[in-house]
Parts: sequence; structure tokens; C-alpha cells
Amino acid sequence: MADRAGRRTTIRELAEYTGLSPAAVSYALRGMQVSAKTERRVRAAADELGYEADPIARALAGGSTAVVGLLVGSLGDFWNQELVRAVQRQLYGAARSTLVADADGEPARELELAQRLVDQRVDGLVVVPIGPSSGGWASIARQVATVTIGDALPGVAPAGEVIFDYQLGVQQSLQHLLEHGHRRVTVLSWAVETSPEREAERAVAGSAAALGLDCRVVPCAYSLNGSRPLALELLAGPDRPSAILCMSDSIAYGVYAACAELKLSIPADVAVAGFGDHPMSQLLSPPLTSTVWDVEQIAERATGFLLDAITADGPQATLREVVAPVLVARPSTG
Repeated sequence: MADRAGRRTTIRELAEYTGLSPAAVSYALRGMQVSAKTERRVRAAADELGYEADPIARALAGGSTAVVGLLVGSLGDFWNQELVRAVQRQLYGAARSTLVADADGEPARELELAQRLVDQRVDGLVVVPIGPSSGGWASIARQVATVTIGDALPGVAPAGEVIFDYQLGVQQSLQHLLEHGHRRVTVLSWAVETSPEREAERAVAGSAAALGLDCRVVPCAYSLNGSRPLALELLAGPDRPSAILCMSDSIAYGVYAACAELKLSIPADVAVAGFGDHPMSQLLSPPLTSTVWDVEQIAERATGFLLDAITADGPQATLREVVAPVLVARPSTG
């Protein structure tokens, strides 16, 4: 019937076909309150008519859409792309689909997209927050089970948090550069302007002071194409740093492109380190020193926290795990 009419077969039409009430058909499709014989009869009729359950209608009736919203700061960042892949694979294994949204580096858009996903009746939300905490996030977390990855949202009580130990990650990177003789380090960060109080950037100031480094944090776009022009300006100037720490491997790729254009050698003229360790970083020439955040582990924990919250009977305390980084030293830093 769905194919002949060019539209979705409804519960009412299925009820008319079987001679049952719409309520009885609905119960049979869910395996509730009807005999096994009636359930088999209704399912056979549903197969014959090509009936498919409407997930949104089911959600409006108080059920589940089996869809999870996945909101990331920018899909221009290669590490975020890897995270999306890993989370989707975990959710697929749990028989759930994903709606992916890209905030394109804008905190206001991130909150707007989060509310849109909630309005579309997703069962839960996995978010990599880029913006500062606000009343908007508190409202989102009250409306739907929410798990954050990377940063916590102060004042918000999400279902779960998979927090990165940025303090350790930054300290390891700057200590490594210092051990290779670098005392003037420029840090390129996508979060300086959008989220100036982020732990990673605060960790830069603290670690640099403790290590006696001349460290400057510079706002930078969240992608290879966005970081390249800035890197050209920094590296062509008279006050060129001896090392650059990029708070995303995607930013480091733009630095590599700028070095190639300026005929600068890595690491002889400038050392470069990244954050995230995308698989492509090992293929660069020279391979990029970077901080590893285990994408598979992060995706597993985040989706596990979310599924626990979705299936829980009533509110639960926030589930939390802190992920420790591992610095992988490669020839880009000498």
C-alpha cells in the first residue's frame, strides 16, 4: 500500500486491513497486551502492506526514536571527523542511528543546533562543546540525556562527561619542546576567542610560567585552510618563534603548508607539534609530534554513558571519566 499510494502506510490503514482497532495493532507491533497469534497476524499484514513505523510519531507518543544527536565544534577539524566515525560505529552496534550537526566553530550556532536536535526528538545528545557554559546548555541537559566530550560545562548537570586532561597534555607538549631547546613557543588555538576560559588555554599559561617559557597564544581558525594564512604571517615575520604548538593537528597541517611555501625546514627552522594525533599526522614529512587522545576509547565511554542514561529509570548522577593523553614524539620537533 505504501508503494502504490506513494506514501507511508498508517496504523489506521493497517487496522482496517486486519479488522482490529488501531490500539490493538499498535500493541501487536510492540509485542504488548495481545496474543502471539494476533501479533503474528499483524506483523504479517504489516510486511504485506510495507508498513514502517514512523520514529517521530513513536517519539511523540512517548516512545524512542532510536536516534542520537551528535554535535561537534567543526567538521573542518580532522580529529572531529574521526570522532564522528567512532561514535557512529558505537551507536550502530547499539541499533541506533545518528544525526550529525556541525557548529562551524560558533558557540551560538552550537546551542541553536543542540535545541534543533532536541526538537527533532533525538533520544540523547553527544556534544563536543566549543562555547562557554550558559543557561542554554543547562536547559538542553534538562530536556534530553546529554554527554559532553572534551570539556565539562560548569553549572550544568549532564548525563555524562568524558573529560580530557588538558593540563597534562599541554604540560607534556611544552616540556618536550623545552627539552629540545625551544624557549619561544607560539600556541595556535581555535578556542581563544570563542571560549577563552577553556582549560587547555589556561593550562598553557600555567605550564609556560612553571617551565620559564616565552609562550604566546594566538587565535587561529579551526582547519588547515584557515590556519595556513596565519602561519604564513607568523613565520614570515622578523619575530618568528622557534616552535609552534597547535591545539589541533588540522591547524598543524596549515603550518606545514606555510613552511613549504616559505621554504622553511621542519624542525631545523621551526619545530611543530600538534594535538589529537590524527592518522594522517604519521604520513607527513617529517611525521608530526602530537598528543594522542584515544578516539575509540572516548567514543565507547561517551556512548556507554549516554545509553545508560537513556535506559535508566529516573535521573541519575553524572557519569564522569577523565581521559589521560599520551605524547608521541616524532621528527617534527627534532
